[in-house]
Amino acid sequence: MAKLILTHEVTGLGEPGDVVTVKDGYARNYLVPRGLATAWSKGAESEVNAIRKARKAREIASLEDARAIRDSLQSKAVVVKAKSGKSGRLFGAVTTADIAAAVEASVAQKIDRRKVEIGQPIKSTGDYTVSVRLHPEVSANIKLKVVAG
Repeated sequence: MAKLILTHEVTGLGEPGDVVTVKDGYARNYLVPRGLATAWSKGAESEVNAIRKARKAREIASLEDARAIRDSLQSKAVVVKAKSGKSGRLFGAVTTADIAAAVEASVAQKIDRRKVEIGQPIKSTGDYTVSVRLHPEVSANIKLKVVAG
């Protein structure tokens, strides 16, 4: 078993700054090569504290605030403009950063692009549903409308 410090959020495992124990193969073949975690050491405690401090500054403070933001996000559809061909197929794909920027423009609520979860790549115009984790206990399902732009 390997003891690691997560540097990025890993769904089902933990948040940045968490110290986790995982199997050696998972650490060696997946987490460390992708930069999602670093090896734990006694000297790395200051790194853990810095990651936690940065995460606390970005996250929504209370459960009530998260629920209010969820209600405002789910109340209307978010429109993302993307370049596309005549058939509606996009040149590229809609990214989490594009979605976060569109949410900020339409609802005036800043969300972290790393909290946006897209089920499958969005490569054509149409209506989609994406999930945003606002708080450990609250997530919002946003109606996303991709239009040619």
